[in-house]
Amino acid sequence: MGHSRFSYKGASPSITGREPNFKRLNKELIINSSPTDVDIALLEDGKLVELHNQKTNENFSVGDIFLGRIKRLMPGLNAAFVDIGHKKDAFLHYTDLGPKLQSLLKYTDGSINGSIGTHRLENFEFEPEIIKTGKIDKVLAKKQNILVQILKEPISTKGPRLSCEITIPGRYLVISPFADVIAVSKKIGSSEERKRLHLLVESIRPKHFGVIVRTAAEGKKVADLHEEMSMLMEKWEDIQQQLNDAKAPEKLLSELDKTTSILRDLLTDSFNRIVVNDKQLYHNVRTFLGNIAPEKVKIVQYHRSSKPIFDVHGVTKQIKSSFGKTATMSSGAYIVIEHTEAMHVVDVNSGHKMRNANQAEAVLKVNLEAAEEVARQLRLRDIGGIIIIDFIDMRNAEHRKELLTAMRRHMKKDRAQHTILALSKFGLMQITRQRVRPEVNISTSEVCPSCNGTGKVNATILLEDDIERDLGFILQSRPKAKLTLKAHPFVVAYLKKGGFFRNFPFRWYKQYQAWVKIQEDKDFAFNTYKFFDVNEDEIRL
Repeated sequence: MGHSRFSYKGASPSITGREPNFKRLNKELIINSSPTDVDIALLEDGKLVELHNQKTNENFSVGDIFLGRIKRLMPGLNAAFVDIGHKKDAFLHYTDLGPKLQSLLKYTDGSINGSIGTHRLENFEFEPEIIKTGKIDKVLAKKQNILVQILKEPISTKGPRLSCEITIPGRYLVISPFADVIAVSKKIGSSEERKRLHLLVESIRPKHFGVIVRTAAEGKKVADLHEEMSMLMEKWEDIQQQLNDAKAPEKLLSELDKTTSILRDLLTDSFNRIVVNDKQLYHNVRTFLGNIAPEKVKIVQYHRSSKPIFDVHGVTKQIKSSFGKTATMSSGAYIVIEHTEAMHVVDVNSGHKMRNANQAEAVLKVNLEAAEEVARQLRLRDIGGIIIIDFIDMRNAEHRKELLTAMRRHMKKDRAQHTILALSKFGLMQITRQRVRPEVNISTSEVCPSCNGTGKVNATILLEDDIERDLGFILQSRPKAKLTLKAHPFVVAYLKKGGFFRNFPFRWYKQYQAWVKIQEDKDFAFNTYKFFDVNEDEIRL
């Protein structure tokens, strides 16, 4: 298993929207698993467009359902803080309670005390709906048990944000208990198909369960949808059974791990390849695809090379070039991304290569290229909130219109909900983009490989002696250890030079009767080296 080498300060994107139909993209998912986390890179035509990270011990994900307890009410904010087991209390605003709150509270209490013993709602007596303009302290009380779902993951200093409008998602359908509405995705183009799905779902949905029909349901038969409906109802039954004698805070339903939840939501698009570097995860992905899309199992590949999976597929290089304050495009033009407390600002610069005789055409060309890069950067970094883009000024009305059309076309690939406004008279474009998780923030700057940030360097002539001294010390305490030495490519080349019988690994084998595997790592500084054991754990001296 490869080690994740990027310092994430957040996870990544939300799960709504669609892929446009105007071009068939070559899509690949590269999954890098390590003992502590999983990195997932989405490539479109070889370009990195999304980057997801999940810690293997992460306990709070969007979609998780909890039995929480009201910790305190805040009438001034018209909100409550709820204990769900997170170090920071979760935030529940009145607008996220949903009109059926009283029915949800009654059902929750009944399931806990045993007076309600079924997950079906046919015979459940509903309570009156709460009003939209009500007050939190009129409908909730301190220490009250409440069924909640995570709407937004913990971001910065804030705890998770919650909702009482429970939804349980599948690949084709999303069910919502205590609701009666059927909504069909507007991204399904045919009105006849939408009508067919509406009638079909109406015939199979249980009473008092609302249903959202997702884009992936287009063209599916009643058997497919009925099978998924049964599976989703089993999840709801499991929640109801866990509520019996439950004590808050308690997790009742966990979202899929990030790898499989991304597959579930993205697989409406045609992936060409999914590459995984961990055998267990490889089998998990194949099993998951076998259940939801058996024809896709063949696109899953296991990465067998000893080289890091992100290096082999060009992801590492793209991460290094894509993050940071400035992003340069192939023409030499570049964008500068700045972050403030209230918004994100993107400045478009032409660079030194704009020598086209037709100035207006040259400006349009740079702006169109910048629009594509900005759309990619918003997805890649998962930037949410208000984004202001300062394009190079254009006076031609047709050019301004063309730029807006291009930006909307590029943003159609974005699964996060967003709104794009036309250019203002000052040449600024405003975009709002949904924010569900913290922004992906990767530091691409490196400590000076010569001085390690101190301004002074150790004598490189001693590096060989340092490596041999550490090797001798390790093999003294574990003589039969299978070791791997990782170092900068230049150092690896030096250690392997001279042919098989004259290089360092052979010399060490003769001396210690132990074979040391040597691997290069492009992220290492010139004078950095590390030893790893057979389990890929670093041996710290």
